[in-house]
Amino acid sequence: MKECIISIDAGTTGITVIAFDKETNILNKEYSEFKQIYPKEGWVEHDPIEILIITKQLLDNTINKLGKHNIKAIGITNQRETTVVWDKNTGNPIYNAIVWQCRRTAELCEKLKQTNINFKQKTGLIIDAYFSATKLKWILNNIQNNPDDLLFGTIDTWLLWNLSKEKTHATDVSNASRTMMFNINTLDWDNEILEKLKIPKSILPEVRSSSEVYGHYKHNNANIPIAGIAGDQQAALFGQCCFQEGEIKNTYGTGCFILMNTGEKKVETNNLLTTIAWKINNKIEYALEGSVFIAGAAVQWLRDGLKIINNASETEQLALSVNNTANVYFVPALSGLGAPYWDMYARGTIVGITRGTTKEHIVRATLEAIAYQNKDVIDLMQKESNIKLRDIKVDGGATVNNFLMQFQSDILNTRIDIPKINETTCLGAAFLAGLAIGFWKDKQEIKDKWQLKKSFNSNMPEKERQELYSKWKRAVDRSRGWIKE
Repeated sequence: MKECIISIDAGTTGITVIAFDKETNILNKEYSEFKQIYPKEGWVEHDPIEILIITKQLLDNTINKLGKHNIKAIGITNQRETTVVWDKNTGNPIYNAIVWQCRRTAELCEKLKQTNINFKQKTGLIIDAYFSATKLKWILNNIQNNPDDLLFGTIDTWLLWNLSKEKTHATDVSNASRTMMFNINTLDWDNEILEKLKIPKSILPEVRSSSEVYGHYKHNNANIPIAGIAGDQQAALFGQCCFQEGEIKNTYGTGCFILMNTGEKKVETNNLLTTIAWKINNKIEYALEGSVFIAGAAVQWLRDGLKIINNASETEQLALSVNNTANVYFVPALSGLGAPYWDMYARGTIVGITRGTTKEHIVRATLEAIAYQNKDVIDLMQKESNIKLRDIKVDGGATVNNFLMQFQSDILNTRIDIPKINETTCLGAAFLAGLAIGFWKDKQEIKDKWQLKKSFNSNMPEKERQELYSKWKRAVDRSRGWIKE
């Protein structure tokens, strides 16, 4: 058996454990889902114990299959912002994990907006229930325990504490920067924010780099170093080898997560999130992050709502069966519009329909809408960072759709690269762990391992690109403020 690095990807719906060899070949992959808990409308929880049990099972299965002496290190990547609080004496959570999607603290966030604390300047984030700070406050307010006995962590910290024989209570900078409590200027927990939220600093984890030995996993007398940690989107940025300023990765899922490496430059912007990409060898690098709320979800709506397709794989051929959308535009603001519009009152709109409109036109307009929304965010990134776009590396389910990938390249007028390994989040965590123990020498050696599967190059005339995009902007205007009184 070959020497390898194991990655644990603790996602929102399941745990994936993958073993990569030095050439980034996948030697073994295990996956298991866990339960989603919805106590009330808008509330989302997970059972931290279930997450831990499944992780250990998959980890042990992998080690047993590949041999404990072949496992050189373990990396962890995770759903970000999800919040766990546990008793350090018993190891038991005092409440379920509150998931990043949970909206229970929206009212508290509205109150925080009235304070004179500049959260955006301190944390790079907008005040929102999405992040960990108000979730932690909710648990401390609602579950009565002695704070001296408690520890807080995001899922990476919860797993590290339980998997490491040293019971290491730590996180990395990428996860800390998503809590809304971490000051990305001083690189420490922010005392003013903690005081405002009445959160004791003693329960927070130590913030460390993204690539170092945090502790060891004990397995049949073998002590395997746990040596890499990063939040899932930052891990994907690293797994895509976006190491240079201006390099972008876009993950196409239910929505789209777009991250641009801004290097050592911390770009402050009103409409995008400023986040820490990673810290390696005492060097911090930053990223800008923008999200498209509805991407793959729009295709799901065609299938489950309109019922004009049976599965997503049909959309490519349907889109290609017509030469264009015949001026039909679909703005999929099914839950409002995100960056750069930030309009929660916008609603989904289909414009340009005539008697000649067919389902093929609507399917094509849906795929084009995904690309237009990404252009909205990426154009804003270039403008606000003053960094020119290099090319875009993409991953996620929709990258199998050749029509979408070609149109994305055309409308952005840039090259789109799809990697051979689509498991970029796990690969990023593996790279970070491998770097820490010398499995890979440096980022250049890692970059040499990245393999291209397919590229798409723009071949659309500039005039056509401008005409299409200006009509998209007009369609967006029609959708905005739709339900506002």
